[in-house]
Amino acid sequence: MNASNIQEKINKCRNKLGISQDRLSKLADVNYNTIIKIESKTNTNPTIDTLTKIAKVLGVSVDDLLK
Repeated sequence: MNASNIQEKINKCRNKLGISQDRLSKLADVNYNTIIKIESKTNTNPTIDTLTKIAKVLGVSVDDLLK
């Protein structure tokens, strides 16, 4: 799993939708700090559950985030 790619894809999708990190965290029911840590590459191994919630909000599959 390449954390850099995950971070970039989440950030790109989030910006494309025009939603903030805070809004993404609320929509995905994921802790705000988790979103920040993933996007800043501090959390390089998010759980599949977390990725699933984020992917659902972003309208992509978990596979899309992991590719």
